[in-house]
Amino acid sequence: MKVMKFGGTSVGKPARMQQVAQLITKDNERKIVVLSALSGTTNALVEIGNNLTNGDRAAAKTVIEKLHEHYQIFIQQLLVGDLARNKANAIINEHFEFLYIILRISFSEALNKDILAQGELMSTKLFSVYLEENNIDHLLLPALDFMTIDANEEPQLGSISIKLTQLLKKHADKNLFITQGYICKNARGEVDNLKRGGSDYTASLIAAASKSSVCEIWTDIDGMHNNDPRIVDKTVAIEQLSFDEAAELAYFGAKILHPTCIWPAQQENVPVRLLNTMQPDALGTVITKEAGSVGVKAVAAKDGIIAIKIKSSRMLLAYGFLRKVFEVFEKYKTSIDMITTSEVAVSVTIDTDQFLPQIIKELEPFGSVDIEKDQTIVSIVGNEIARTDHVLQKLFESLKDINITMVSYGGSAHNISLLAPSKDKIKILQLLNSGLFGL
Repeated sequence: MKVMKFGGTSVGKPARMQQVAQLITKDNERKIVVLSALSGTTNALVEIGNNLTNGDRAAAKTVIEKLHEHYQIFIQQLLVGDLARNKANAIINEHFEFLYIILRISFSEALNKDILAQGELMSTKLFSVYLEENNIDHLLLPALDFMTIDANEEPQLGSISIKLTQLLKKHADKNLFITQGYICKNARGEVDNLKRGGSDYTASLIAAASKSSVCEIWTDIDGMHNNDPRIVDKTVAIEQLSFDEAAELAYFGAKILHPTCIWPAQQENVPVRLLNTMQPDALGTVITKEAGSVGVKAVAAKDGIIAIKIKSSRMLLAYGFLRKVFEVFEKYKTSIDMITTSEVAVSVTIDTDQFLPQIIKELEPFGSVDIEKDQTIVSIVGNEIARTDHVLQKLFESLKDINITMVSYGGSAHNISLLAPSKDKIKILQLLNSGLFGL
């Protein structure tokens, strides 16, 4: 068994969806194919929900109508025969009937989750019709039948494994299964989701639950690169990463892979391959338990960072001070990315301002609180880089003219992180590409 996940750009056009069908039928290995919504769909569904939240039903209706037209055109280009087109149109009309109905009823967060689920439900059903028209034997396996999260919105890997195993045994005669990424059911039995980027998470959870031979993540770039190819001209694909290295890169901004994707695969030691739908013969990147080599592998950047500095003479020789500070962030479920301390100050970074006023208010009794917004964390990731010769020398020589406001070093053997103003991000990535990789 292997798992193949295709993102929105991989199925966003009829020709690409047809190409996906070719990729999944190249061999006879039993497989589960996870699909995202067609590119642009989830953004449109989010916009519909936002409009309804703001009471603007007319704006929501306009978005729904535009999206409906897009799908009608998509069907005509995807399918050939009238029978298949009629079946696909009936599917689409049923889903859009739901979207039109919500314009006339009371809006709620639970209803919004149903709205967000429509993209994956439609993409998988349309793909199933295409496979059927081309006589490709398969089974549409609803993710809502096995993908669940608990009251803390955490996937229940044990339960997922039991339910999925039972479904696969029930359909032992099938070798090809199609299912939805992103969507799930919550502890109340309602339709929910694994948040943005959740299709990667779905694929990894399925791979772990089914103890698959590999989890393939197909996107529009040939593997994880050593730097951001959207910003830096000369980048190269990384041949091999360890789970730890990949997790660091994903968390600190590498867009090709969602941070949550690594954990389930790592639990069952399932290799993850990052592959390019547009260049299927490219080697891509393999993520395994082994790192493959020592040294710097890649640089990633995470934007939207807020630095918070708490300065107090009461820190000096005091115990329990840091615990009280961290309890404030725990209270508001706000994760901390970087931490530095001195005798009289502690600086931390967060990536959301959702509860910032409340956090500041509760920190002020501890001492003076300074806030710096519009910051970026730049992470240098690789195997054992904290023990690799001359890495720090090359790093700081490359950035000698940049104002670095925080440095995190030694907390991980795989990561050195820097905090700098976001306005310097592009320059930093370019300088590091030259200074660390010679590109």
